[in-house]
Amino acid sequence: MDRLQSMRVFAKVVEQGSFARAAQALDLSNAVVTRLVADLEAHLGTRLLNRTTRKLSLTETGEHYLERVQQILIDIEDAEAIAGQSAARPSGTLRIYCQPGFGQSQLAAMLPRYAKRYPEVLLDVTLADHAVDLVREGFDIGVFIGLQKFDATMIVRKLASSSIVLLASPDYVARRGAPRSPQDVAEHDCLNFAFEQLRHAWKMELGDKRIEVPIVSKMVSNNGQVLRQAALAGMGIMVRPSFSIEDDLSSGRLVRLLEGHHLGRLEVMLVYPSRRLLSAKVRSFVEFMAQSFPEPEADPWLSAL
Repeated sequence: MDRLQSMRVFAKVVEQGSFARAAQALDLSNAVVTRLVADLEAHLGTRLLNRTTRKLSLTETGEHYLERVQQILIDIEDAEAIAGQSAARPSGTLRIYCQPGFGQSQLAAMLPRYAKRYPEVLLDVTLADHAVDLVREGFDIGVFIGLQKFDATMIVRKLASSSIVLLASPDYVARRGAPRSPQDVAEHDCLNFAFEQLRHAWKMELGDKRIEVPIVSKMVSNNGQVLRQAALAGMGIMVRPSFSIEDDLSSGRLVRLLEGHHLGRLEVMLVYPSRRLLSAKVRSFVEFMAQSFPEPEADPWLSAL
């Protein structure tokens, strides 16, 4: 029995949740996958998986064994990478996950520079707003915005801080005037994200001072681009993270209101699996992003305006 291959197959069966999907992922037949797991159980003298017609589940022994197997497989990958590290150049497919707002406004403009520097890397970029498990879904690295919770197997590196600011079109300001204080916002039409905590009031900050301002929503949406188009058409005041407003402000399509005030900050974070030795492609992307954001506590977009 090839014990290492059996371990790889066992781990893949658990990851995929079925023998058939594991066989497809490993390009093996169902019979081979089933036999390798059975041989492993026979070698160990214990059952690792509970099998039913509908699903698989780990036995208690299987759970403990899987933890050790996963670490062994990681150590083997690291050992192989070390052997070729001196000659390693970033290459292969780099799968990146990013949330749409930052992906469209910032990451999309940065990736051509990375690609020029590392031409042997194929970039596979997914923009999505749903919760994602980077490891289970096969991503090498992720860019997340806002407060997230990650387990201890992930490395979380802060890149920057983005302030949430108030904006409106010049046409709206000409018709309705610009608010001179946070309290004035209560007299304006607001374009609002469809979050319950924002529906009736906006909490504004100026230094250490915080004030809650009741608002009247002219429109609510779960999509920032919908709200942006409404703001460009002069429908009202909206709030947006600073990383998404550079073009609109520099072109004059929108103007910032109540400068100095903001509605909190969003953290921009780079997240990747915790391994003692990163692959060359992941390491190169981590270094590229760190160089692009040399001051993690700063808001580089507001300071540039």
